[in-house]
Amino acid sequence: MTTYEMSPTRGVGIKLARPVELTCFALLVTNLVYIVVACVQSSWLTAPDSVTDFVTLWAAGRMALANHAAAAYDWPTLKLVEESILGHPLNGYLGWPYPPTVFFIVVPLSLLSYVNAFVLWVLGTFLAYLAAIRAIIGDRVGYLLAASFPAVLANFIVGQNGLLSASLIGGILIFLERRPITAGVLLGLLSFKPHLGFLFTVALLVSGRWRVLASAGVVAALIAGASWATFGGESWQAFLLSIGHALKIEGSADWGKLQSAFGLTRAFGGSEALAWNVQIVVTLMVVGAIAVLWRSRATYELKAAALGTGALLATSHLLTYDLAILAVPLAFLFRLGCNGRFLAHELAGMGLACFLILVFSFVVAPVGFVAVLVVAALIVNRALAELRVLRSYQARDRACRP
Repeated sequence: MTTYEMSPTRGVGIKLARPVELTCFALLVTNLVYIVVACVQSSWLTAPDSVTDFVTLWAAGRMALANHAAAAYDWPTLKLVEESILGHPLNGYLGWPYPPTVFFIVVPLSLLSYVNAFVLWVLGTFLAYLAAIRAIIGDRVGYLLAASFPAVLANFIVGQNGLLSASLIGGILIFLERRPITAGVLLGLLSFKPHLGFLFTVALLVSGRWRVLASAGVVAALIAGASWATFGGESWQAFLLSIGHALKIEGSADWGKLQSAFGLTRAFGGSEALAWNVQIVVTLMVVGAIAVLWRSRATYELKAAALGTGALLATSHLLTYDLAILAVPLAFLFRLGCNGRFLAHELAGMGLACFLILVFSFVVAPVGFVAVLVVAALIVNRALAELRVLRSYQARDRACRP
């Protein structure tokens, strides 16, 4: 059974096989039903006991609007603002870990009502994410595949920024070869989550893409300078001082929520020191693999898929909503399969990764990290297959020489 076929009327269109199409449609309906039920029955944005991560974004924006941007990094102060928005006491930690550049996003949102800002935020980032995945796959079927990806739901429910991260990373990889300046601008914007962007620097350095690096550096410096001038140097000082506190909170967080090597180590009872050591080893291995791959003659789609996946493996701070980024390497792998052929078990591996993300709500364990490892294994398998083909061509050329 084939998974797709080329449309004879369009020539380049992709038509999914019926079982795959039905599966995607079922996942899409599941997402929609869950969101509708949450809105109608639970009213999770306005219920007395409701808490969404978006309250942190809106509260930080309100504080910056009132010329108290630096105070957003003080947890007790921010908590009081969040509780005034929610109308009830807040348990746990919902701090503001982002650099002051992100105030340029949340301040305009805070001018709207809380509910309207939430809706605008999730729909806006979702549309950008849809556009990125569709552009990678190169066909309208990308909309269905993107919307049915299980990690989308987490961003809709809590109002997090995983879809924004996915759209920026997807955009960088889309434009990297054809429009390096545009790719650099998007990479500069990704500086709002520097732990996701540092691996791109490695790939760009080893592949000599200096225009991308230069434009990214200029954009990052400009928005940092603008935030300094707009929200004050105190906000940057407070941000830098808060990094250590954020790392301490991460070290004591529920391990089931951290979808990283760090979280997995803690899940098996490892100490915090051991978890950090494991994470460092994984990160160094990923850096080395990306450096080798991006200097090789591998296809660009494979390099892009590896970079998107590596960005997830190389960070300790990875939550369920961040797994929306995994749709980017999956889309590049799907494009490779459509342009040539899918390797054995490749589609099954993609399905397994989606299933692991889907069941997170029922197991609350680092199954998302396992999903990332599954995609990484698919990429390694692809790389080895390309290497075998390359070596066969080289052997044939040597045999044909006089």
